[in-house]
Amino acid sequence: MEIRSEDVAILLLGSLTLSLYLYIKWVYNYWGRRNVAYQKPSFPFGNLEQLWATKEGFHKTVANIYKDIKADGHKFGGAFILLRPTFIPVDLDLLKDILIKDFQYFVDRGVYYNGETDPLSAHLFNIEGDEWRFWRTRLSPTFSSGKMKNMFKIMMDCGQGLENEIEKLCKNKQAVEIKEIVARFTTNSTGSCVFGLDCKCFENTNNDFRQQTRKFLKGSISGLARVLVTLTFPSICKKLGVIVFPPYATKFYKDVIKNVVDYREASDIKRDDLIQLLLNIKNEKASVGNGFTFNEIAAHAFAFFLAGFETSASTMAFSFYEMAKDQEIQDKVREEIRRVVAKYDGKITYDGIMEMTYMSQVHDETLRKYPILATLERIAIKDYKVPNEDLVLKKGTKILISLQGIQHDPEYFPNPEKFDPDRFSSDNRKGRHSCAYMPFGEGPRFCIGMRFGIIQAKVGMAIMLKDYKYTLYGKDRDMKLSSKSPLLTPEPQVLFNIEKVD
Repeated sequence: MEIRSEDVAILLLGSLTLSLYLYIKWVYNYWGRRNVAYQKPSFPFGNLEQLWATKEGFHKTVANIYKDIKADGHKFGGAFILLRPTFIPVDLDLLKDILIKDFQYFVDRGVYYNGETDPLSAHLFNIEGDEWRFWRTRLSPTFSSGKMKNMFKIMMDCGQGLENEIEKLCKNKQAVEIKEIVARFTTNSTGSCVFGLDCKCFENTNNDFRQQTRKFLKGSISGLARVLVTLTFPSICKKLGVIVFPPYATKFYKDVIKNVVDYREASDIKRDDLIQLLLNIKNEKASVGNGFTFNEIAAHAFAFFLAGFETSASTMAFSFYEMAKDQEIQDKVREEIRRVVAKYDGKITYDGIMEMTYMSQVHDETLRKYPILATLERIAIKDYKVPNEDLVLKKGTKILISLQGIQHDPEYFPNPEKFDPDRFSSDNRKGRHSCAYMPFGEGPRFCIGMRFGIIQAKVGMAIMLKDYKYTLYGKDRDMKLSSKSPLLTPEPQVLFNIEKVD
């Protein structure tokens, strides 16, 4: 009997198809074999089909998974990010174990990075193990109380441009998109504190910094797909040298940082900023024979710049949106600013900002309702026995924590969609679980720039609210969230009126 090549091809194709089907079925029963409750996944998205079908965004999709696990009465559940089994804890005590008590099992985030092919990805947020410990220890002094007071002066200098811009827009009776205005301020402020550069975002609204950061943070479907693929197959992607950061962004920021570094070294100019700290570390390592690459300087500087300007800008934009909807809250913040400023001879001071407690409550409630980093990621670096459960999380297991799910959970924050700064009064904070509110993360890997972000946002709010009132303009008054950005950021469509207040 003659065997035709067509028959062989059909047989091979059928075998491959069957093998792939059985493999996917086996993978998607990962949590079932471990007696962990899980939502039924579907190929190829796993439990992310909602992300593509409704364009709700990754953060909202994971929050929905959290909500379903919690509703079924479980302390944790399983999910699948494409083909990767992912552990979703919802019990706050278990979260505390993972993030703090048993941190040694979950030191790493498990986020893809590749210092050779994708140099800007190898920054403090992503790097792992001893490399992370070294850099965390060395970079922490950047955000000490003393350094923050020096940075406050820089923020206030940049705040003059913000104040002038608000005055001009008010006189012109021009409706404005607040996110763009505050992003110019935080770009100037962070650029100066990190790089020692004057980005001049108010003088030139289309300068390179604003164009590049707008483009980078806008996100794209292809960019989101790359992130999810690297999340699912990190080892394979590392071997293949997959690039997550867009080449245009890598080139722009590396060029900026190289110009700063070259100028500092050629001129022997020293400033009290992050670039100077990185250069000091470079010189120290060189003196003992340890290598230190320019890419390391670029990656850390880029990460601090991006995180510093974007988190504060989005937080301020969300705050003004909520205060424009509730004028009573806005009036109360303004009254506090004016009262404290009067105490310090009409000036916004570092100590005065620290005394603005109600503004702090507004800031905290904003990050409660709109956590900019809406999910936390960890990976088990060794087998971990879940306390009081017949379950061992194997080495390499991905952990995904939904901050948006937790901070919108009515068990911890009744009527969670209501914007209520009183949730963060001193009395209402008492008795709340420490992991019910953690917009900057928790444990040894909490956000190193937390102080910087908070103070920068409060400086901007104080400058903008002291003498001006903000109301919503036009019919489109619902704040929409970006479905493509890796961060929780507002779409730039809500406009505001600005008017002078006596």
